[in-house]
Amino acid sequence: MFTKSPNVFLRFLSALLLLGSSAVAQNSLLIQKPEVAGALKVVDSWIEATRLEHQDPSLSIGLVYDQELIWSKSYGFADLAKHESATASTVYRLASLSKLFTATAIVQLRDAGKLELDDPVQKYLPWFQIQQPPNSIPITIRQLLTHTSGLARDLASPMWNELKFPSSDEMIRLIPRQSAVFPPDTEYKYSNLAVAIAGEVVAAASGEPYERYVRQHILDPLGMRSTVITPSRSTPELAVGYRKRVPGQPRLPEDFIDFGGYTPAAGFASSINDLAKFVKLQFRDGDASGVQVLRSSSLKEMQRTQWMRPDWQNGQGLIFELRRIGQFVHVGKGGTCPGYRSQIEMLPSEKLAVIVLANGYDTDVLAYANEILATLGPVIAKAVEKPKPQAMADPSWSKYLGTYSWKHADAEILIIDGQLAMITPDAANPWESRVTLTPFAPNTFKQHGGPNDGELLKFEVDATGKAVRFWSGTYYRIRKESIDNGPADGAR
Repeated sequence: MFTKSPNVFLRFLSALLLLGSSAVAQNSLLIQKPEVAGALKVVDSWIEATRLEHQDPSLSIGLVYDQELIWSKSYGFADLAKHESATASTVYRLASLSKLFTATAIVQLRDAGKLELDDPVQKYLPWFQIQQPPNSIPITIRQLLTHTSGLARDLASPMWNELKFPSSDEMIRLIPRQSAVFPPDTEYKYSNLAVAIAGEVVAAASGEPYERYVRQHILDPLGMRSTVITPSRSTPELAVGYRKRVPGQPRLPEDFIDFGGYTPAAGFASSINDLAKFVKLQFRDGDASGVQVLRSSSLKEMQRTQWMRPDWQNGQGLIFELRRIGQFVHVGKGGTCPGYRSQIEMLPSEKLAVIVLANGYDTDVLAYANEILATLGPVIAKAVEKPKPQAMADPSWSKYLGTYSWKHADAEILIIDGQLAMITPDAANPWESRVTLTPFAPNTFKQHGGPNDGELLKFEVDATGKAVRFWSGTYYRIRKESIDNGPADGAR
């Protein structure tokens, strides 16, 4: 958690003169709402004060609501030596955010019928002859993307110390000498190596080089023209990456890194403006076509828990990580590499996300993202909430009201707030047991809530038009007065 020192706000005020041009004008009607605009002012002040306190070189932050980048702003300098201000177009190394594009490519290929997530990796990469613990099952593609393959974090090489990464050919040559740490599907074990191998699967299954496939099937359709898969020192608008801060000393620039065979796991570079296009994809519905590079069911599959952590508060999707924080489930991914930090954090239930990019190795981008969502999430959720029309009960529903029984339990049909509903009157919490019934066909209603959620409930009525029994799924309940009076005649 961030802390603040007494002179933070003095430094903040002095910095405004230098950074006033970093704000990006926004035309979103949402952020013009007073409650949202007010919360944004608070967040804006807090971000800059915190950045100054922690001496983060620069931050570029974007807020996405549904299909719109509703607010973005950059703070500090993309290049400290040249005093070049960061902007929403400034490009940062994404580090492990790169893994999201590899997972998207894999799921695309699955949807195209070119692979299955539970296929063994070796089906597509015959050279994948890694040493595994006894009695291990073959490693699958899904396990590569959920960090449950059991593979070590990296190849047995001091690559992170020396910042020299193997090429794809070198990685393939080294794989047979590598040993897995755990049997597959037994432990969560984060692995850069696993996703680098997933990138090789993309190339093998598609018949195209990894970079060309991702460019043509993901980045270009989304209009992500500033995103670079294999950046160079001369990549336009690339921020200078800086090492960890040493108190009392100036920040030192980090050496440029060529991630080589690790590109699918760590190599990409992008900007707030470009990443917002990828985030907007996560909130779309529909079939794959054009900018909808994945159908909505596949997007939700990537964001869904595939592996639950023992605390039941954190889970793993297909590369995406899931965390329960307060009333919201966060779905996101972070990245760290020498000189850069990155974070995408989404609230899918609210179609709200924040993107944080930084060029300081020790910048706590997740803390920024969490604080922004904690402040703005509830405010925006309330601002976009549509007023619910007052429900009006249909007078004809009176024929259904009453208690219905079978030998194990009773159910009561009643009207609550203008809606037909069913409760279990003797439940420990009868209010929580309620099921809303919406008209579907004559004497037939769809159930919302309860164990038969989504199924139909059909009433049978007697010759007078009064309900005497209802069917829910494969069982029925009889109206109590009908039981008392014997079987009803003319039920239909």
